[in-house]
Amino acid sequence: MAGKGQCKCKHCKRLFRPDPRTRNQRYCAEPPCRAASKAASQARWLSQPENKDYFRGEAAVGRVRAWRAQHPGYWRKEALDAGPPLQDMRSAQVVESRDKNDVSARSPLQDVISAQPAVLIGLIAHITGTPLQDEITVAADRLLRLGNDILATTGSQAGASRATSGSRGPTTGG
Repeated sequence: MAGKGQCKCKHCKRLFRPDPRTRNQRYCAEPPCRAASKAASQARWLSQPENKDYFRGEAAVGRVRAWRAQHPGYWRKEALDAGPPLQDMRSAQVVESRDKNDVSARSPLQDVISAQPAVLIGLIAHITGTPLQDEITVAADRLLRLGNDILATTGSQAGASRATSGSRGPTTGG
């Protein structure tokens, strides 16, 4: 039997004292119970008909675009002018040089290759000034077409210059 002021947790079924500042605390403060409480709350919210497509469709995209227009630069981290560092500056330690052929001296090729798509997407987002996927896709398509046009133009010019440089004018029999 629950004592005065105690409730049974809906997740772990143990007795706990609810926070007196809340009216409807049904879960205790243990991390798994808090996670179960959040999951149940989100499921309840999503089960309501007006919330079914809250994160989907043109209405959601318009809502996000309007919010981002009202809050420019929110997703960018501003450099903090906090003054000098809290720690003392230390002198650099001498590191013994390694052989250039040493495998541990180079960064793994997988790290370099896996970072390139993220760098490219970040660069396009920085250039366009927006993190929206739709606008990044449009900009990436435009940049891809431009790059292909440049490569096709340079390729055809190189082929034409090779063809003209190969002929040295009329030759006389001999």
